[in-house]
Amino acid sequence: MSKIVTLTVNPTIDKSSSVDTVASEIKLRCEEPEFHPGGGGINVTRAVKKLGGDSTAIFTSGGGAGQMLNQLLEAEYISTIPIQINGLTRENLTIYEKSTGLQFRFGMPGPNVTEWERCIDATLQQEADYIVASGSLAPGMPDDFYKILADRVKNTDSKLIVDTSGEALEACADSGVFMLKPNLHELELLSGKKFQSEDKMLDIVREMISNGMAEVFVISMGASGAMMITADEAIKMRPPVVPIQSKVGAGDSMVGGIVWSLSNGDDLTTAVRYGISAGSAAVMTPGTELCRVGDVHDIFKRIAVVD
Repeated sequence: MSKIVTLTVNPTIDKSSSVDTVASEIKLRCEEPEFHPGGGGINVTRAVKKLGGDSTAIFTSGGGAGQMLNQLLEAEYISTIPIQINGLTRENLTIYEKSTGLQFRFGMPGPNVTEWERCIDATLQQEADYIVASGSLAPGMPDDFYKILADRVKNTDSKLIVDTSGEALEACADSGVFMLKPNLHELELLSGKKFQSEDKMLDIVREMISNGMAEVFVISMGASGAMMITADEAIKMRPPVVPIQSKVGAGDSMVGGIVWSLSNGDDLTTAVRYGISAGSAAVMTPGTELCRVGDVHDIFKRIAVVD
């Protein structure tokens, strides 16, 4: 199996609980909370682990919450390289309202991170076959952090997968990474255009590929599945309908499925198929739990290729 490392510069502890009804100005009695390690790259590593693979999680860690994050990962037998920072690791909160079935998700901005160059150095020192840099940037970091990382990776044998959004994604315009995984909305913001059809989207993505932005785009399309686009190939795949409990971590599970499959030597189409399966499996689990391996393999058999 090829070596995988993930980088999370703005990790979190995901706290989840439930309450009968969410209302203002009253004290809400929540059920006992659950705690999971979170943040883009960390969730990718956790998904790889659930699928039977191995990945090292590199992440910033600060204060008591950072220590708790380390302990949560150790409890899942995750290989870790924490980068100590002066700030405090953030905590996010998800509340499930039992009376309506709605989820309320509260995301915190995270600490000010000035130690970001140490994150890049630690990542490159691993000499991994696949590097997954995923998630939001922390305050105090340059918007082109992932572009800086990509420029450093170009001098190595590693393949870089980036999954981010907003200005951090826009800064990857000519980064030449191996793979980007935007959703449709992020892709429209990135291109500055509204897609009137899938053919139009394909033309725009192919132009981005020819301009050196990435070798592969995997466009996540929610329940409609995903489209894999390279310079020579475009394949759309759709998962079966599954019961939805929580969409938290679905995108990270998708990336985890892709990189896990690639590390096993699978071709790109098979890897994306596993990614879609893992993403669909993740929505079947409650709270901040990720995909379950049995669900992934079951869904994989039922993925449809759409003409």
